[in-house]
Parts: sequence; C-alpha cells; structure tokens
Amino acid sequence: MNFDGILFFPVTPFDADGRIDEGLLRQHLETTLAHSPGGVFPACGTGEFHALSTDEATRVVQIAAETVAGRVPVVAGTGGPLGHATTLARAAADAGADALLVLPPYLVGGPQSGLVAYVEAVAAASDLPVVIYHRGTAQYSVDSVRRLAQNPKVVGFKDGVGDVGLAQQIVRAVRAAGRDDFAFFNGLLTAELTQGAYRGIGIPLYSSAAFAMIPEVANAYYRAYVDGDEARRADLLDGFYSPLVALRDETPGFGVSLIKTGLRLGGLPVGSVRAPLVDPTPAQEARLAEILEAGRALL
Repeated sequence: MNFDGILFFPVTPFDADGRIDEGLLRQHLETTLAHSPGGVFPACGTGEFHALSTDEATRVVQIAAETVAGRVPVVAGTGGPLGHATTLARAAADAGADALLVLPPYLVGGPQSGLVAYVEAVAAASDLPVVIYHRGTAQYSVDSVRRLAQNPKVVGFKDGVGDVGLAQQIVRAVRAAGRDDFAFFNGLLTAELTQGAYRGIGIPLYSSAAFAMIPEVANAYYRAYVDGDEARRADLLDGFYSPLVALRDETPGFGVSLIKTGLRLGGLPVGSVRAPLVDPTPAQEARLAEILEAGRALL
C-alpha cells in the first residue's frame, strides 16, 4: 500500500447530545482532503477510538470511505479486546476501508508470541491488509515483526514508542526479509518534532494530528521536509510545533483535545472530547489560539 503525503487522522465530531455529528464529519474530511493528505485514518487515536462503540466506529469509517471515494487509502482503526477488534475488522471491510491500523490490546499485556497471535487473528478476520501499531501494551520485538512480515496481509508498522534504535533494527529486519512493499511511519505524538530523526533510519512517513487542525501549517512543514529546506523546517519547529508540544504535555490526552479545540477555534464546532479526556482550560485555549496564530504568521 502506497502513501504519498501526510497521513491524516481526523477527529470524530460530537453534537450537543454527545452523538456523532455526521454532517460535520463529512465537512471535516472534505475540507481537509483539499490539502492533499497521503491517506486517511478514521476512528483511530485522534478520532477517539478508545471512546467509540463498535457501531459508532463502523459508521465513522463508512462516512470516511464514502467521502474519500477512492482518492487516497482509508485505513480504519481496530484493536482493544480481541472480539471487539475482529468485529471491527469485518465491519471496516464492509464499510469500504482499504486497510486496518491494529491498535494495542485492551489493558493486558502478553508475551511476544501472544502479540503476534493477536495481530494474526485480526488479520484473519477480514480480507483487509493490516498495519501494526507499536505502542503501549503492543510493543513488538524485532523477531516478532520479522515473523509478522512473513504474512503478506501485514503491510506496515507504525512506531509510537520512540526507541529509534529498535525502530532501525525493525526496518532493517523487514527489508532483509524481502518486504520492500512494507510501509513504515512515525506515529509519535506531534511527529513533526521527531521526523528528522526517523527519516534518517528509513522511516519517511509520519502521521500528523496537527494536519487535522491546521493543514496549511502542516503542509508547509511537509514541503520543507521533502525539499530538504532545513532552515524553513527549523523555523516551523521553533515557532509552532515546539510551543504546541509544550502545551500538549501539560495535560494527559491533549494530543487529541487540542486538535478538537483548534478546530473549534477555526469555526468548526466538532464538540468536546469524551471522557476520560478533558478539554483545555480557558487559559490553555487562549494559549492555543496564540500558537495557531503564530503558525499562520510563519506562512
């Protein structure tokens, strides 16, 4: 599966009664697609996968597939309890997704053989290819990824841990196994801050939560990154991404909460985040508005 551009993780808008606002979701997708992402990942981390029911996640994926209409790949989130994950895998296939992002199992950890079996069970549940998400309770060893790469339905690896040495070893092991079609990408929070290092170890792709909130700035960074304009990239890191990360790190879950707040500040009433996440305080929201304005000024 080929991705050409920033990987877009949309939010899931909620109305005043806490239900998915389908019209706003379509609007959010359509307006952001105009900025040419390389793929759309609905009902994943930024989309509050952790807080969606099976029916809600399926509907989000269906709306995304309908709205994208084949322009770029649609990779649906799945994971959590195994039964939940396999049910979502089948539902995502029926909804028109092109692939699955396998998020970590719920609560429990297991040995490497158990993690491999978990991914294999999700992969077997539908005809869709799967991307492994290396994070939390699903941290894969080099041998585990090498073993999973023997399955042609396993087509990618998203790193959310940040161990660059281990990620380098995994890239080399998969390439040595002959999987030149394998997609690797940086899935750390606010990945722009670390992408320079990831490019150096053979991971050129990255997910961008900021793209969902302020795509014009995210694309400016991406253009500088692709063109090798390090001075421009540094200006954007210093003037926008570093202050955003400092604010994000103040409160758990702000990797999602700030994106929804930024969209609301931009005039798209996507609603609040669901518990256990929380919205920013008024003071934090004001700082976010200043950071967004500083980012736009850099354009």
